[in-house]
Amino acid sequence: MSGIVIVGAGQAGAALAAKARALGYDGSITMIGGEPAPPYQRPPLSKAYLMGQMEADRLWLRSPEFYTENKITLRLGEAVSAINPAEKTVTVAGKPLPYDHLALTTGSTPRRLPATIGGALVGVYTVRNLADVDAMKPEFVAGRSLVIVGGGYIGLEAAAVARKLGLVVHVIEAAPRILQRVAAPETSAYIAAMHRAHGVEIHEGAGLDRILGDTRAQGVRLTDGREISADFIIVGVGVTPNAELAQAAGLTIDNGIATNDFCRTSDPAIWAAGDCASFPYKGGRIRLESVGNAIDQAEAVAANMLGANTPYLAKPWFWSDQYDCKLQIAGLNTGYDTIITRGPDGEAISFWYYQGDTLLAVDAMNDPRGYMVGKRLIEQGKSPAKADVANMEIPIKDLLK
Repeated sequence: MSGIVIVGAGQAGAALAAKARALGYDGSITMIGGEPAPPYQRPPLSKAYLMGQMEADRLWLRSPEFYTENKITLRLGEAVSAINPAEKTVTVAGKPLPYDHLALTTGSTPRRLPATIGGALVGVYTVRNLADVDAMKPEFVAGRSLVIVGGGYIGLEAAAVARKLGLVVHVIEAAPRILQRVAAPETSAYIAAMHRAHGVEIHEGAGLDRILGDTRAQGVRLTDGREISADFIIVGVGVTPNAELAQAAGLTIDNGIATNDFCRTSDPAIWAAGDCASFPYKGGRIRLESVGNAIDQAEAVAANMLGANTPYLAKPWFWSDQYDCKLQIAGLNTGYDTIITRGPDGEAISFWYYQGDTLLAVDAMNDPRGYMVGKRLIEQGKSPAKADVANMEIPIKDLLK
């Protein structure tokens, strides 16, 4: 019996292996990862780990003993070079490894700036894995200056850490506002004001002309001619799904590795989960870059490999920690036409996204109750009246009635 082979040893891969064992699967499970580290959690990388508040072994998702006890073979620091769907093998270290079921949990890769504008200079970093953060950690010294290219969540989390450590921080965002692709103007304004209050210089509607320096980055020049000096640069301009192996194997690609309702790819023996996978959602197709989706989708794959035949129903949720603010997001805001503000109530405030009279999503800042109520409403397909959401005289839990 060839068993289950998992390509990618991140959050999704680890969740899939553990779930398969929990469901009683007794065949072989092999997980192959390109990094030398065992499966670990990524969100703390740009926060607690970068701050020096968490040691590397606290990042591990499971203890080494877990994999031994559950007979899960880890092949770390190895790369799969090819998939042969006809033979049902993957090539690792030049040798074929057979599978009954193959799971692709290959994740995503940060987009880099072109070398022609300085993207390859020393001192230019992206934030994705342990090696990335280990490489940039020594740069975070009080009094030094940092330019962050891209006003998304990864860049803003790094900005918060840098300010806490006493660095001078500039954020460059080409769009008219930070978080424009993922959040309403209200959320963007709230987060921008918070960063400015902590001393971050945010430059919105600012195009990057190039990174300055001969061999090492020394700053940036904007398209309007302004120059900002920096000791190092962090680039946070989105990610690309790792679908090259799947594409070379002839699998259908559509904003990542395309799967059906059951997380199966165009080859019935191959499955995909996590950042690399796109799947049907409300009449369209989406790809979710979140821990929650990676775990839930991977566990759905494990169950369906074993014959559950259950569609994957995504329940999108996200979070971001910046300074003393915890932003929690429930649902997807695509297609919203109205924002309802609830609060502020002390430090708590939330923004509720509606399309017509239908609640789509909630952004909750330091408002865990608003987040939990919004999440339950969205998952139940319920939409409270907009006036009730805005009315602080109505207790938040009453919106569930």
